[in-house]
Amino acid sequence: MTGPAAPAEQVRRLALYESRGAVQHCRDFTRKALYDWGWLPAPDGERRAVAEDVLLMVSELVTNACLHAGGPRELVLHRIGDGLRVEVSDDSRELPVLQTDRPRSAPGGHGLRVVDRLAAAWGSVPRQPGKTVWLEVEAPAWD
Repeated sequence: MTGPAAPAEQVRRLALYESRGAVQHCRDFTRKALYDWGWLPAPDGERRAVAEDVLLMVSELVTNACLHAGGPRELVLHRIGDGLRVEVSDDSRELPVLQTDRPRSAPGGHGLRVVDRLAAAWGSVPRQPGKTVWLEVEAPAWD
């Protein structure tokens, strides 16, 4: 049996104009999409964990844009088949770097580590102006 029927691809865009409240606004926007696309409500712990991981990773990417790039400009969610692609764009040309030498006990600087562990893939691409940081997640398994 498969999950809820969905078109092969759906895209949702959220334009952002300021950093204040951006993290919560993006989480709410993403949560609504996850409900609409059948990822929520999740009938079991494993599927609920995948949806919560998506919300956490959105928070991390948006927080990084707020802290290091003057704030996010756009959040784009792509539902592609059984997966999800999240993109956060900002106006900074500085590409993110995964800090592997930072002590785990040190405060801050762990957002990309979280994304690196939870996402199936992630990266960044330059754009005019700035960059887009993206991640991909596989849909939860359906019984």
